[in-house]
Amino acid sequence: MGPGGIATIIAACALLVIAVAISYAVIRFGRLIDEAKLSLKTMTAETAPLLGEVTTTVSLVNGPLQSLNRITKNVEEVTDKVNGVTSSFLDKGGPAVKALSLLLSATQMSKGRTRKKKSE
Repeated sequence: MGPGGIATIIAACALLVIAVAISYAVIRFGRLIDEAKLSLKTMTAETAPLLGEVTTTVSLVNGPLQSLNRITKNVEEVTDKVNGVTSSFLDKGGPAVKALSLLLSATQMSKGRTRKKKSE
């Protein structure tokens, strides 16, 4: 056997080692894919009921929020109406303004009398 035969045997052994390494890597990769598939099935099986529970919880929370929204709108309407009535009542310069000015002048007069009595 000459140097060409020895080189051929070395090349064949090298190719055999490379083939074994590649087959080992392919087998490991196949197992990895099987484990990933199993994990995905498990996660899907656990996620579906969880999503159902989240949907139920959101539905239960939305009910009180909608009634709170209605209450807030009603309070806003009442506040707007009271504001409108108050501003129209005071803007017209009617009896409310006259009564208020009368009360203010009466309190001013009573304060003036109290100060005069203290100074004497």
